[in-house]
Amino acid sequence: MTIRITIDHLLTQRGMSVGEFADRIGITPANVAVLKNGRAKAVRFSTLDAICRVLQCQPGDILHYED
Repeated sequence: MTIRITIDHLLTQRGMSVGEFADRIGITPANVAVLKNGRAKAVRFSTLDAICRVLQCQPGDILHYED
């Protein structure tokens, strides 16, 4: 079981850089890279809330389950 966080597509659609995204959600660009590269072991609900608010999406738009 793997849960993937796919934010690259949404960032591209919104024309947002990783640095701008990191600033707007309140984490470092390095931690955004951890999310993007699938190395994150957990995501705080407050971070998930900020991601969804900034990208104007639902959690299901960025979290994907793979068997």
